[in-house]
Amino acid sequence: MPSLENSLPNINHEQLNIPSHEQFSATPSTHKPRLLLLYGSLRERSYSRLVIEESARLLTSFGADVKIFNPAGLPQPDSEDDSHPKVQELRELMMWSEGQVWCSPERHGSMTSILKSQLDWMPLSIGSVRPTQGKTLAVMQVSGGSQSFNAVNQMRILGRWMRMVTIPNQSSVAKAFLEFEEDGRMKPSAYYNRIVDVLEELMKFTLLLRDQKDYLVDRYSERAESAEQLSKRVNQKSI
Repeated sequence: MPSLENSLPNINHEQLNIPSHEQFSATPSTHKPRLLLLYGSLRERSYSRLVIEESARLLTSFGADVKIFNPAGLPQPDSEDDSHPKVQELRELMMWSEGQVWCSPERHGSMTSILKSQLDWMPLSIGSVRPTQGKTLAVMQVSGGSQSFNAVNQMRILGRWMRMVTIPNQSSVAKAFLEFEEDGRMKPSAYYNRIVDVLEELMKFTLLLRDQKDYLVDRYSERAESAEQLSKRVNQKSI
């Protein structure tokens, strides 16, 4: 039987890391899971914000450390530089978090620009830090009419692009204006129960994955490229 080196001639074998159980962390973190919640409307009575506030209550009761970002005052991408205080606040929260919840209204068949702007301010990397990679994500939407999944489907694409682990479950609340009391609390319903399902699942995935994030997102292509770049730099002729 040919050796691994002979059977895989295109592989940089010094950078090949064959997955194994031994490489997973066996020491779980003891701090509360850190969860960031984003919503996609600036209306005074924003149903995506009400869903996020209800989610915060549930997640806090599950033992999470929860923070909600208020998008009011966040500039449109490219209209300011990243030194803007609201941009800095958002980026710090992104890097602080171990998991996230995004909730948007569906507007013209898609997520709102309010939510998209928050995500557009977040690059795949800030220096050597990737602020979203490997973090868990739950997606939800609210609709003024019948139930739809356009916004959550779009958010799933964005979560994948931002290298996040988007959980299988999701929530879509139809006719959201009927689902909340005057004080902003959500009424008992199948929609409410589904939100509980989503948040339970998010907590489970976050607890399971947060200590394994660095190993899970470690990529052969990036190790091989870095090694090649280092080799070129070390072996270049003196100028």
